Amino acid sequence: QVQLVESGGRLVQAGGSLRVSCSASGDTFNRYAMGWFRQAPGTERDFVAAVSWSGGFTAYADSVKGRFTISRDNAKNTVYLQMNDLKPEDTAVYYCAADLALSSNYFTRVQDEYDYWGQGTQVTVSS
Repeated sequence: QVQLVESGGRLVQAGGSLRVSCSASGDTFNRYAMGWFRQAPGTERDFVAAVSWSGGFTAYADSVKGRFTISRDNAKNTVYLQMNDLKPEDTAVYYCAADLALSSNYFTRVQDEYDYWGQGTQVTVSS
């Protein structure tokens, strides 16, 4: 129903910045809350950030607050994750996900509530 494709992941140095993107196609007529999650080698997938369809409500994991910013451009069917002051521990595959929203201001941190997932993009931060 909805296809998500992440892009922009690459190797960066610690302290650097990177913006990854998630483009949606298919059924983009409905309102979707969007989230970013990441999975490092040998770990489970963790919540990173989420944003409501309206863009006015966001949430972040404690580990990225003040460094990462989630945003979206509904006209372009794209959600972004701006990552600043990157650290080696940020190294992971970053996934975007879409959740059919109850309202324009709805979002969730719960992974199991998301309906669609992308394939991920690799972000590697060197020391």
